[in-house]
Amino acid sequence: MGIEQKLGNMGVVTMRLEDAVNWGRTNSMWPMLFGLACCAIEMMSAQASNYDMSRFGMELMRASPRQSDLMIVAGRVTRKMAPVLRRLYDQMPDPKWVISMGDCASCGGVFNNYAIVPGVDEVVPVDVYVAGCPPRPEALIHGIMTLHEKVRGEKIKDWS
Repeated sequence: MGIEQKLGNMGVVTMRLEDAVNWGRTNSMWPMLFGLACCAIEMMSAQASNYDMSRFGMELMRASPRQSDLMIVAGRVTRKMAPVLRRLYDQMPDPKWVISMGDCASCGGVFNNYAIVPGVDEVVPVDVYVAGCPPRPEALIHGIMTLHEKVRGEKIKDWS
């Protein structure tokens, strides 16, 4: 005898715990505002009414790392800014994710000098890279959707 025969048509939904937790995590990510260069303008326009990141549960960008779980690094990171970036990342509560937005954040961009970090992945672990110089708001939204797919696939054993 299955669950359908025992419960009848009561509209009961069953799901695994990790699916419910991952669904809640994907629909309530709060991004932290960390715009360093021209990519920050595209990040702000993705928040505006034309692209509306509110449909993903991201109503506003947080300025405090203690209230956010998604860091979007938009723009070039200098060697002087790298310790600050790491400190902000360490202050974020677990679970936390990082999106590297733009060529400057991903690989140093066109700047070939000693002062620019050649990729933010040298400072913090990056989950999703968004390419472009600067990337369009659609590319950032695609990166967020890619991150959502990654979070939905997480297992309980990976949470610790």
